Amino acid sequence: RASESEGEKEAIVADFHKKIKDAFEVFDHESNNTVDVREIGTIIRSLGCCPTEGELHDLIAEVEEEEPTGFIRYEKFLPVMTKVLLERKYRPIPEDVLLRAFEVLDTAKHGFLTKEELIKYMTEEGEPFSQEEMEEMLSAAIDPESNSINYKEYITMMVIDEN
Repeated sequence: RASESEGEKEAIVADFHKKIKDAFEVFDHESNNTVDVREIGTIIRSLGCCPTEGELHDLIAEVEEEEPTGFIRYEKFLPVMTKVLLERKYRPIPEDVLLRAFEVLDTAKHGFLTKEELIKYMTEEGEPFSQEEMEEMLSAAIDPESNSINYKEYITMMVIDEN
């Protein structure tokens, strides 16, 4: 789609601006065009982007004031976030890749992982999760009946539709 006309590009940017503004406003509790820096990750994810903790950290550093105030201003967030969306950065991992990752962990090829296995992998591999993140994910993923995760179903639920 390299042949996008200026008009089309402007329409895309305008659409992104609206989405970003709407997402930002949800957390702008004082209606003063600022949000708590801790809400930025949630805002970014609500826009369909899944940055790692490191990427999120860099992004926040980019939109923060010279003297960090604990708040992020809309004027600074908008251009940075628009660029992220235009460049399609931090896209969610495609379903087949996620599935393969789970299948590697599921050595017995049951089609599910137990809660214990999941906790083990989440605490021993990659970036550590906070207790809060872990509980949030487990409550979404684990079937209380079997105390395990049927990862095929979970992935389908996790993957955001592209359109």
